[in-house]
Amino acid sequence: MLKTHAKYHLGQIVRHRKHPFRGVVFDVDAMFSNTEEWYDAIPEDSRPSKDQPFYHLLAENDQSYYVAYVSEQNLIADYSGEPVSHPDLPDLFGEFEDGQYPLHFQLN
Repeated sequence: MLKTHAKYHLGQIVRHRKHPFRGVVFDVDAMFSNTEEWYDAIPEDSRPSKDQPFYHLLAENDQSYYVAYVSEQNLIADYSGEPVSHPDLPDLFGEFEDGQYPLHFQLN
């Protein structure tokens, strides 16, 4: 069944449930919208359902910064109050405030 409401919003900081990274949501797909090759690269016993929101994150871990594409079921809200240090954040968002990042660009 297709879920029609995203749990997380643009500018919100989230963490991955299984892997040690966190990031800021900068886009949301209502359902899986990546390549089959990308999906098939996930071990079969770990593959998330395609019929749920998928989030584009400006992500970071202890070693690097990158863009991640993560299913809703694999995310949890990050309430640490700590900002994310991804170098691309200023291109999309304003200054960190109240535990999140306000949009810095105009949506169509």
